[in-house]
Amino acid sequence: MSRRIVSTNIRFNLEKEADRTAWEYLQQRDKKQHRSYSRAVIAAVNDYFERRGRLAADPYLETREKEEAFLLRVLETIRAGLSQNNPVNTADILLQMLQSVQRQPAQVEAAQEDQQEADDAALDFVDSF
Repeated sequence: MSRRIVSTNIRFNLEKEADRTAWEYLQQRDKKQHRSYSRAVIAAVNDYFERRGRLAADPYLETREKEEAFLLRVLETIRAGLSQNNPVNTADILLQMLQSVQRQPAQVEAAQEDQQEADDAALDFVDSF
């Protein structure tokens, strides 16, 4: 089997923060996952350009990823908050939520009645001419 190996050099200017950060990542890499610098650089370059291709094909990909991450954080926070409360407090919270949901239809009906009265008054006014 013939091997086609291309050799190249990468230079890191440790006075530049981006270069220094990349160098530190290479030094701290998981040696079981990336056995060599080459393996780590290959994975990073491939990931970078594949992601750029996906973003070019779907401009809203990054926004959706951020929204999904935000929703996961919200859900985790809610779960953590509920797990810290004892069951009595959780039941009280759920009861309050249900009561607020039940109040909403009554408020909608009251608003509809007010709207109907306003409509009737407007029609009476128009009929007076």
